[in-house]
Parts: sequence; structure tokens; C-alpha cells
Amino acid sequence: MKAILSVHDKTGVVDFARGLRELGFELYSTGGTRAALQEAGVEVTGVGELTGFPEILDGRVKTLHPGVHAGILARRDLPAHMNQLAEYGLAPIDLVAVNLYPFQATSVRPGVSLEEAVEDIDIGGPAMLRAAAKNHDSVLVVVSPADYDRVLAALRGGDVPSPFRRQLAAAAFAHTAAYDSAIAAYTRALDPAEGWPREYSIAGVKAQEMRYGENPHQAAALYRTGAQGAGVAAAEQLQGIEMSYNNTVDVDAAWDLVQDLPQPAAAIIKHTNPCGVATAASLSESYQHAYEGDPTSAFGGIVALNQECDVDTARQLSATFLEVVAAPAFSPAALDVLAARKKLRVLKIRPAAATEGVKVVSGGFLVQSPDAGVDDPADMHSVGRRQPTDAEWEQLRLAWRVVKHVRSNAIVLVRDGAAVGIGAGQMSRVESVQLAVQRAGDRAHGSVLASDAFFPMVDGVEVAANAGVTAIIQPGGSVRDNEVLEVATERGVAMVYTGRRHFRH
Repeated sequence: MKAILSVHDKTGVVDFARGLRELGFELYSTGGTRAALQEAGVEVTGVGELTGFPEILDGRVKTLHPGVHAGILARRDLPAHMNQLAEYGLAPIDLVAVNLYPFQATSVRPGVSLEEAVEDIDIGGPAMLRAAAKNHDSVLVVVSPADYDRVLAALRGGDVPSPFRRQLAAAAFAHTAAYDSAIAAYTRALDPAEGWPREYSIAGVKAQEMRYGENPHQAAALYRTGAQGAGVAAAEQLQGIEMSYNNTVDVDAAWDLVQDLPQPAAAIIKHTNPCGVATAASLSESYQHAYEGDPTSAFGGIVALNQECDVDTARQLSATFLEVVAAPAFSPAALDVLAARKKLRVLKIRPAAATEGVKVVSGGFLVQSPDAGVDDPADMHSVGRRQPTDAEWEQLRLAWRVVKHVRSNAIVLVRDGAAVGIGAGQMSRVESVQLAVQRAGDRAHGSVLASDAFFPMVDGVEVAANAGVTAIIQPGGSVRDNEVLEVATERGVAMVYTGRRHFRH
């Protein structure tokens, strides 16, 4: 029996090789893997003994040879295949253990050149994996060190079951598909073409299996994309019990929101919608004002902060039952305070660049560019008779940043740097206004309002004006804009158009 071992990740490869030798395998290897096995005293032969050809082109060509691929692809159940191997003096290969050059890690390394990234595109490795996976009835293919012990145990037991062989083949095809997806995304980004590509692939590496999904009867897992180590999927959990599927979805919503706000800012999320958002002179003030936005809903909420959590903020956080607190950093004193809440999940997250959004639909998925960045204030135009005051402009811009993170139909009331009333996900816009006003109570008086889309009727503006809203920011574009503006003007409400909608479905 013969095996080829050629791995970039050498975790466990020496013990695996020893196990294969004990089972009678002849081992063949390349470059660094061969050196590691020889240094450990494992008997191994260079792949050149199979090919009769040295490595050439700086290692670009070493396994791309019939001595390797014929041995992998030959069907053992076809005499013609086996006779051809014998005719050309080739031998069957029974096991291939390969993992690939670290293209993803290389491509995101600061200062990496295109030439360096291209040189880390593995060619021979994927070819061997695909060949072995295709011929999995006869060849065991192993891509993950986590499978080494299982493979050895199966071999020691005699015949390796077909289901296990197919599982290994599926893992190999997934590995090469993910690898090619990363290369495609990198290459596509170098010189973006107009429009969307004809084929679009997504790949990830499992980071965590969840206890369950949105509900206990649903299975779920978290996958990381890319190699940046940034974003919610790559969060470092500093304390607390295991994250759930719903926790992760809510943290993503909270984190996305605070990245759009000026520092220092805090957001509290329940069921992907903010129930409290604020900016202030200090982080502790920001959190306090966010909490006061809706103390009832804040119970059991998800909190995101956009700067290092200090000890004063930590004391306030620990005074309420929360599920998760996420921030880019935590001071040691803050962590000491939060440690008293043993179940509280504390996440350290490195900000990540905005990426294309993907939503699964029956039979496929939708992809869209991110609704990223902050809208240009130069595009915001006062259209009413009354111009917003400087103080109102400041609040309007904050409300406009917040409303894009609320489920449509979305209405946000802001006063003194804090969201005081939020209406989310209602079927009609006036109901969202009514809900926001109801939650704000007396705080609606003197507040400003942001609407993620235009007002189709005058009723929403009338409800806002009756509650004491003094200024409104919205995209405009309704066939009834003139009627809506007329009502606002009559009620002394300033009106600002942005020309941009922020639906969030």
C-alpha cells in the first residue's frame, strides 16, 4: 500500500505517518512534509521516486505527473486500468493526505504583493485531492488533521466503510471548493468588472456548532469567511456561556449599528432591532442614555460599544441582566467588574470591512452590495419653509444613521443624542410612527424623526407633529410629497430630504 502525504498544516502529521507505517504503508512526500517526517525518524520517500522526475519551476511542478495521478485515478475494479498501470511501470496510490498553501492568510497579509499572493495558489494539491475524492472507492483522501485518528482506526479495523470514504471525499471537495472561492473573490476584487459575476461562490470554515438554531428543533453552526480574523464571526469570547444562534444574529445587528455612529456610542438590541441607542461625551453616558431609551426591553438585551469598555461603563452594564456585551476592547478593570456576571458573554471584536450581503431564498440566494458608510450631509436638503436649527441638524443626522439599522417600516425619534422612540417592522408606516411615539412618551416633545422611506400618506407626519416632533428626515420621492410637506409646514415641522432609502428586510 502506498500513501502520499503533502501538507502545509503539519499538525499531527508525524503521528499519522507513524500509524500508516505500522499498517504497512509506503510513504511518499514532498518538500517540507518530507523533511518534517525524516527529522522525526519516519521512513519516507520523495515523490520523485513515483514520477521519475525532479521538482521543477521552483516547485510549481512536482506532483503533476502520471506517476502520481494514474496511481490515484486507476479503478481497481477494471482490469484494463490495472493492466495499464503495470504496462507503464506505475503503482496504485491508496491514500492521499493533503492540505493546501495558505492562500487566504497570505492574500490579506498587510503589504502583500500580487506576486506573493499568486505564488500561494496551490495547483498540485487540489489536483491530487480532487483525483482521490473522485476515486474514493479505492483511495482514502484526508484533508484535515482532525480526521487522522479516525482514518487510522478505520484502517486498523480492516475494510474502510463506504459511507466513511464518501464523507472524506465530500470534505475534500468542500476544501478545494472553499479554496477556489477565496481565490476567485481575491482575483475578482483586483479589477472589478461591471455587474455581477455569472457564477458566485461562498465558502466558510466552521468556527462553532451551536446548541441549536433559532429554535431548539433546528440545527445550526457558525462559519467564518476569509482570513482577516475580524468581524462578529471571528469574535474573541472573553467570558460567559456559549453563544447561541440568536445571540450571534443580534450581536451582528448591534455591532453593525455602532460602527456607523461617532464615538463614543452604545446600542442595545432585542430581536435584531435597537431598543436603545445613544452617543454622548463619555461611553458610560452613552450607555446610560441608551438604556433609558427603553429600560424594559433592555432587560436580556445585547449591547455593543464602539470603543474600549471602561470600568465605569462596566459597572453600569453589570447592573442589568444582559445576554452579551461586545466591544473592540475591554480594560482589565472593566473585565474584573463584568466577571461577577459569570454567564454574561463578553466579546472582543475587531472591526471588519463591509462585505456583500447574502440572503438565502428557496432554490438559491440573493447578493447585494452593503448599505455601508454614512450618507453625505451635502445630500441632505431642507425643503420646508422652516429650516432646521443647528441642534436639530445634529439630531437629524444621528437619527438618519440609526434608522438604517431598524427593520422596515422604520421610524426613529431622537432627542439629546439618544433614540427615545423606535417603531420597527410594522406593516404600515403610520403604525411605526405611532409605536415610536408611544414608546417615547413625553420625550417625543422636542424630538426629531427619521423615516427609512418616504411617507406615502400625510397621517404619519400628523401623528409625529401631534406628539411634538419638530423636524423630520426622510428620503422623499412619494407622489404625495407635496401634501406631506404642506402638512409639515402648517405644523411648523422642518422637513429634510436625503434622496436615499434605507430599507432593511
